[in-house]
Amino acid sequence: MRWTAQTGPAGEALARRERSGGPSWVWIEPRRGWAPLDLRALWNYRELLHFLAWRDVKVRYKQAVLGGLWAILQPALTAAVLTIFLGRLAHVPSDGVPYPLFVYAGLIIWQLFSQALSQASSSVVTSSSLITKVYFPRLVIPLSSILVSLVDTAIASTLLLAMMVYYRVSITPAIVTLPIFLLLAVLAVVAVSSWLSALHVQYRDVRWLMPFLIQAWMFATPVMYPSSIVPDAWRPVFGLNPMVGAVEGFRWALLGQQPPSLLLLAVSSAVTLVVLIGGLYYFRRVEQTFADTI
Repeated sequence: MRWTAQTGPAGEALARRERSGGPSWVWIEPRRGWAPLDLRALWNYRELLHFLAWRDVKVRYKQAVLGGLWAILQPALTAAVLTIFLGRLAHVPSDGVPYPLFVYAGLIIWQLFSQALSQASSSVVTSSSLITKVYFPRLVIPLSSILVSLVDTAIASTLLLAMMVYYRVSITPAIVTLPIFLLLAVLAVVAVSSWLSALHVQYRDVRWLMPFLIQAWMFATPVMYPSSIVPDAWRPVFGLNPMVGAVEGFRWALLGQQPPSLLLLAVSSAVTLVVLIGGLYYFRRVEQTFADTI
């Protein structure tokens, strides 16, 4: 197989060949053992990342009558159902925030995680025709799926702002921390999807695991309920969920409710960082076999 390389030692070899009048291709030999992350290569392929993300955005809403409004309708309808059964009938607390606003804010950040995770985990397999024909950092593929979910989050946030006006919830100085918690959610997606997308290439069972995993994960995340109802003794265990800190912090930054527990934030952030580093190195190690396995 011949792959055109543009970065790293292979790229330097390519440049030397072109200057000497040799063939404009090089052989890329698979590495043995753990490979370096080579994040610079991702930056060099940023235009490809943008192209794939924009392609997925257009495909997602192609021939859809409502188009991007589905990004609002999905969390809005879910919030309406949860408000009736949990807010009105079960009287689940919401830390002083109107329950529809409370649950919708949680669903927005959760939708970013769940949709991005679902798409990214299968993205490498669904892009098999591209992977087997041309060389590029394979991590570009799941990252492009995550960018698409960020677009949906931006669209869904317009209804959240309208609800804040309706319920007369003012923006507080905590809003400046909003990018931090969005970044925490994105890092959580990258961390988990780097593992699952790589495993999906070798084990197709991941496809059947994803719906159950996302559903169970949602119940373990304070989307429908506040983390304040979790007993203090269980909070360190509860914080092992990387999305706990992101959801609680996102709500606090927008709605100005009770600040999230520093313990939960610290545990969630630490777990996210560990899973992220391990996932990136694992993905980098096995991506060399994608073209042969897929």
